Amino acid sequence: MAEKRHRIFLDSNVLLSGLISDRGAPRRLLDILALDLPVLTGLTGRYNLIEIERNIRKKAPDVWPVFHSYLPKLKLEIIPLPSPDEVRRLSGAADPKDVPVLASAAQGRADFLVTGDKKFFSAADASRQLAFPVIGPAEFLDRILPSILKKL
Repeated sequence: MAEKRHRIFLDSNVLLSGLISDRGAPRRLLDILALDLPVLTGLTGRYNLIEIERNIRKKAPDVWPVFHSYLPKLKLEIIPLPSPDEVRRLSGAADPKDVPVLASAAQGRADFLVTGDKKFFSAADASRQLAFPVIGPAEFLDRILPSILKKL
């Protein structure tokens, strides 16, 4: 029987940080997802990609080539924009600008939402509406990934 593929939803800040810097947990996580391991599936939302593109245009236009060459290597499953009903259902679970991210992760049946946004953690921890933990990239790499890789 095939091992379960763990669905890892990447928030915009993890993707952007991993693209901008070739060091640190976000880049290591992207590099691991680029390996296309049979136990990991990377996800992000259309909402997140729109945010990333807006930020690159505004703050780091020199990252465009890296974004366009690296993104296909990740083979991310792109979750469509959440419906207003999905966003409304999770209203109050996080800052209003982050609720579409939670809705996208839920829609994508994520096992983990990986973000570098510290405010996201406290709001998501307070919410009992989520079926997945919200964790940082370093925590995912140090605590979660080793137990997943043991199954290989």
